[in-house]
Amino acid sequence: MRRFALRLAVASLPLIFGASASLASEVELPSTMAWTAYGTNSSGYAQVVAIGNMLQSQYGTSVRILPGDNDVSRMTPLKTGRVDLCACGIASYYGAEGVLMFADRDWGPQPIRLITTSKASFGLSIAVAGDMGVETPADLRGKRVAYIRGDDALNKGTEAYLAFGGLTWDDVERVDFPGYARSFDGIIAGNVDASFTTSVTPPAQQLASSPRGISWPVLDPNDTEGWERMRAVAPYFQPHQVTAGAGGVSADNPVPSASYPYPIVIGNETLDDDVAYSLIKAMQEKFDAYKDSAPGANGYALDNQNLKWVIPFHEGVVRYYQEIGIWNDDLQAHQDYLVNRQNLILDAWNAFIDDAPSDNDAFTVAWMQARADALNAAGMDLVFE
Repeated sequence: MRRFALRLAVASLPLIFGASASLASEVELPSTMAWTAYGTNSSGYAQVVAIGNMLQSQYGTSVRILPGDNDVSRMTPLKTGRVDLCACGIASYYGAEGVLMFADRDWGPQPIRLITTSKASFGLSIAVAGDMGVETPADLRGKRVAYIRGDDALNKGTEAYLAFGGLTWDDVERVDFPGYARSFDGIIAGNVDASFTTSVTPPAQQLASSPRGISWPVLDPNDTEGWERMRAVAPYFQPHQVTAGAGGVSADNPVPSASYPYPIVIGNETLDDDVAYSLIKAMQEKFDAYKDSAPGANGYALDNQNLKWVIPFHEGVVRYYQEIGIWNDDLQAHQDYLVNRQNLILDAWNAFIDDAPSDNDAFTVAWMQARADALNAAGMDLVFE
């Protein structure tokens, strides 16, 4: 088997266009584009604003941003064609795989293609109360760990960290919370010991300032078995030297940990090839025009792009990477694998849906079995079971 490689309120922003004739002939974007993004207080939203301002000033393209506070509100406009792009989270990968919230009759696997990602200095990790003496994920055994109801991404992240330490939910005391912020209130109050987050989020900062303090489990980059266990649960995680985070994490005091990109800029497979090509070209050639305009925007640098990740690139993006000479046969083989995998899952869905069970729970169970059967027959990893 082949493992994945590591590596609505509507806010309308009138953003303008003025590039030289030579650049305009190479970068051909529509006069307006619509994106969805995280909520208006998020770094993801701020990054899209920065990119939009660059597209306005350099190419005359007006960008309209629809902020969404959850995966459904961000992904639905992309599914229905209301927007061209989504600056999404890891739910985009779940959509490509047809799992979790997408293992539902109203969704199913989505024909998603990757445009670009941002990978910055922060990490995605389990934040642990500093008074627990936790140094590695294995030390979480027997501890009280937060489970966020209705948040697949956070819970899958927690499960992946437990797996790195050779643990499962059965090895910890699961404590359910109705929301992410409430779990950190629970840590501070002494009702739970750990919760998944990004290293720079305000709740993590609040925990670091509390009497309990904060610690981040270390992931040894040389622990091959640990990483294999983690990737079996969530193949989108990558080893990452975290240099920004609560509790004094900095370039001078880094933490060997893990991360995955945020945001993940995606479009549908049907997005025009020339638009996808022009967008990635603009974002790379005019990187200096927006990289310092929002927290994390420097994460779009070419050096930060993982060209062998878990979502297939749009063909227009592949064309750009070929043009600048960084695409090779190995990357193309990985791209072909991901496209074939996604097509296989889509074909399995189309064969399944007409005679699917009417009961919602039975539907999900039957779909996941049909998906597993198709992947097993092709010799591909299940990842989700």
